[in-house]
Amino acid sequence: METIVGLLIGIGLSAACGFRVFIPMLGLSIAAISGHVTLSSGFEWLGDWPALIAFSIATALEIGAYYIPWIDHVLDALMTPAAAVAGTILTVSMLGDISPFFKWALAILAGGGSSSIVQGGTVVFRALSSHTTGGTANFLVSSSELLGSVLFTVSAILIPVITFFVVLLVIFIIVRKLLNPSSIRKMFSRSGNPVSRTPDANVK
Repeated sequence: METIVGLLIGIGLSAACGFRVFIPMLGLSIAAISGHVTLSSGFEWLGDWPALIAFSIATALEIGAYYIPWIDHVLDALMTPAAAVAGTILTVSMLGDISPFFKWALAILAGGGSSSIVQGGTVVFRALSSHTTGGTANFLVSSSELLGSVLFTVSAILIPVITFFVVLLVIFIIVRKLLNPSSIRKMFSRSGNPVSRTPDANVK
């Protein structure tokens, strides 16, 4: 049962990594130091004060950088592999005394997979936002991602079961949108910033 709960917490934190990499790592570090969660053997360093300070600084820099125009796109490219690695580490750190092979397989597939899918969705969403709004809506996109990461981090630690089902729903929506990107473009066009406009045939 402990392993299952740990896996659910790891998946929730991994999904949060898809929005922001360091916020869930900071959240887990705080939870470990406060005694709310127990880290797997070999990952106790995540709950040390040096790690907490490092994650706090990295979180502040990451949040600020995403509000700088065009830098956010560079960060998306850099954070895509970083999110997968962070999701894997967070998940494996929550799995107890089980087979190392099984532990890492679960962490890579469930943790790394969840963070990669969510991160992929944010990359596409931000790119379409920049293309259709000239970057004017990117502030809202960054704020939404920040809020999503914070909410997923807190809920993953406090209510892991409910968060797990929310993550499944979010992943389903993202995969569905990625398979049909025109639906995202239509959403932006309804906001008054269409991807393209065709001349009215009645206008001369």
